[in-house]
Amino acid sequence: MSIPRHLFHAKNRGDCSTITQMQVSDLVRTLLTKRGIPESEFETFLSPNYEQHTHSPFLFKDMDVAVARVFAAMERGERITVYADFDCDGIPGASVLSDLFRKIGYENVTVYLPHRDKEGYGFHIAAIEKLATEGTKLIITVDVGTTAIEPVKFAKGLGVDVIVTDHHEIPGELPDAVAVLNPKIAPYPFPGLCGAGVAFKLAQALLYKGRSCVDKGPTFAGFATIPEGWEKWLLDLVAIATVADLVPLVGENRTLVYWGLQVLRKSPRPGIVALVNQLRLRKAELDETDIGFSFAPRINAASRMGEPGLALRLLTTQDRAEAAKIASELETLNASRKGVVAGIVKEAKKRARQRFNEGDAITVLGDTEWKPALLGLAANSVMNERGGVVCLWGRDANGVLKGSCRSDGNISIMDLFSNARASLVESGGHAASGGFTVTSENIHTLPEVLAQAAAACNAIGSPEAPSHDSLTSLREISASLFREVSLLAPFGMGNSKPIFRIPRARIISVRRFGKEKNHTEVSLLCSETGKTQRAFQFFKAPENFSRLPIPDDLVDVLATIERDSFRGGHALRIVDILSI
Repeated sequence: MSIPRHLFHAKNRGDCSTITQMQVSDLVRTLLTKRGIPESEFETFLSPNYEQHTHSPFLFKDMDVAVARVFAAMERGERITVYADFDCDGIPGASVLSDLFRKIGYENVTVYLPHRDKEGYGFHIAAIEKLATEGTKLIITVDVGTTAIEPVKFAKGLGVDVIVTDHHEIPGELPDAVAVLNPKIAPYPFPGLCGAGVAFKLAQALLYKGRSCVDKGPTFAGFATIPEGWEKWLLDLVAIATVADLVPLVGENRTLVYWGLQVLRKSPRPGIVALVNQLRLRKAELDETDIGFSFAPRINAASRMGEPGLALRLLTTQDRAEAAKIASELETLNASRKGVVAGIVKEAKKRARQRFNEGDAITVLGDTEWKPALLGLAANSVMNERGGVVCLWGRDANGVLKGSCRSDGNISIMDLFSNARASLVESGGHAASGGFTVTSENIHTLPEVLAQAAAACNAIGSPEAPSHDSLTSLREISASLFREVSLLAPFGMGNSKPIFRIPRARIISVRRFGKEKNHTEVSLLCSETGKTQRAFQFFKAPENFSRLPIPDDLVDVLATIERDSFRGGHALRIVDILSI
């Protein structure tokens, strides 16, 4: 199936296609300027051009070598294994390459996803040995492998070549792979791609070269039947991964997600159709919020609950009945995951109140019954209530003690780990989140060790209160305002949703909602119109705002304007409630 040409032609996009510098409203102009976008780039930002604002895959340093090795494998009929991470970046990335090989008719391909609990993240020697025994001659990694010096060396010793496609930081030496495709390696001009984005670039390069080789033998015959531009149908997967992996939605990523959402809304992919039906979403209106809060949790639930292959099958199956069955299974797994996480959070909060003081810089708790795959989610929930750094640990299926940490931004997790490295087997992550492994001997002193490590960290400073982009009134909160704000979508890292300060709003009612009563809804009265406006925030109790919302109080509200997927229309998502 070829993608409709008009879908990728900016001049045929309807309302947004005719935006020019002269037609930008004062509000949109203000929002763009606050994002540091010069007026000369307004149109580029609001209507990205796919051809002009994405980069050639051959700008990757090793792309020609990677393409040549894949073609050699196909000519020799070698088994190719796509080895992907088990999250909502690796799995869509594996699906991109799986779709590609199916489209060109090369069948000697398999996908390997490590088990989150039994194996953990990484390119594992035991898995390489197993794949070599089964006949694999070429491994293409997705979202993993940049630091895999020893595993790549081991594979080479078994006669297995490795092409690394990854996007993680490069701490030093690169593995001795056939090719290492990483956007952080010069001369690729945009370092921010996610793992699936890099896999997509490899797919692009293979299709481009393959089409030029159709007269060079039967190996390339499959390329002759693929319409030019077919690879754009893969952008639904790239959009899902890019949003889910929280990479910056700027530059090339913005273009890929902008157009990936157009594809997602028209995608014939049975797994997407099944998810939309299962979740009762409006397919034609899918946006980055649906990816972040609906798609990604269910794809990630597969590996968190021990079934990573389910998510891969959902995204790659061609059978609608199978897709519907898998979507239902993932919904069940996600519900189970929520229940287990809620239990961990409840117990962790109880223990935290008993063992730590309010305002402590770090909270460290663990239980051998806690599943490490779920502890990042639980730690984040506890951190949202307590602040500081929260570290939770548990025991995996192999008896190894592993944990996850989340920070409110006052202390860098990477600095914390660096100061505690003598007591940890391994650790890694980012400033706000990370994971670690610890021995059974050191687990008993971990709270003291991490407390000392936190004290030695250079405090970044208390997290700043959110600022606002624009001042508005409740009367101005409308569908037309929502449409204007939506011109800046997709939103995410590096392009956050505009925050409006709404002064002197009167609170009508306050209620908690949700099964666990852990969300807050506030009804606000517009004195000018007499109408009420729904405002809400997930996973935040009324007492956790800067000011406790009380009926009949006049307050200033910081909020974003959202599509109300439950009641239709629009609503406000509360960022904070302030005194007037």
